[in-house]
Amino acid sequence: MTRTVVVYDYGSGNVHSAVKALVAAGADATLTGDRTEALEADGLLVPGVGAFAAVRAALHEQGGDEIIERRLAGGRPVLGVCVGMQVLFEHGVERGQDAEGLGEWPGAVTELDAPVLPHMGWNTVSPDEGSVLFRGIEDERFYFVHSYAAQKWELEVAPPFPEPRLTWTTYGEPFLSAVENGPLSATQFHPEKSGDAGIRLLRNWVDSL
Repeated sequence: MTRTVVVYDYGSGNVHSAVKALVAAGADATLTGDRTEALEADGLLVPGVGAFAAVRAALHEQGGDEIIERRLAGGRPVLGVCVGMQVLFEHGVERGQDAEGLGEWPGAVTELDAPVLPHMGWNTVSPDEGSVLFRGIEDERFYFVHSYAAQKWELEVAPPFPEPRLTWTTYGEPFLSAVENGPLSATQFHPEKSGDAGIRLLRNWVDSL
């Protein structure tokens, strides 16, 4: 059965490439800001381009924060991409501004400690054993464009809840390049710009819905 995926449209840049990539991954993908469609789809992809505070404000203005919260409360999958991953944390510190995030995960998004910013281009990842997203593509490279990331993981999970699967990448210092935490997953890189490896990652996600 073909899975339905909504790429949530809240004004965050050009996201048509995400729809095309999801279709290539086998999903019935739609770009929309419609609340009902976003709540009822098998999967919701939350893109994010630009500054943390601006993305967070745009999500709130469109009611996206409530949609994400309601989906997760019902165990319905959500995938955040780039700044769409960053805003899932408690807060982001960018150019001296400390902005509140969605708070799905504790911790802060901060500037990378690297000689050249932004981190732009292809990089390897180190996924956890048992990762669903990276099944069969553990050694592939993915495309990054960012200067900020979560550089610590602070969520403590007690049984019976499973431990989140964390994927790390090093650019200057290690940072979280992907998280798989129950129905909530996220990537710091852009799967839709990562060629065949990105399509395969999205297919792994779609197949898990």
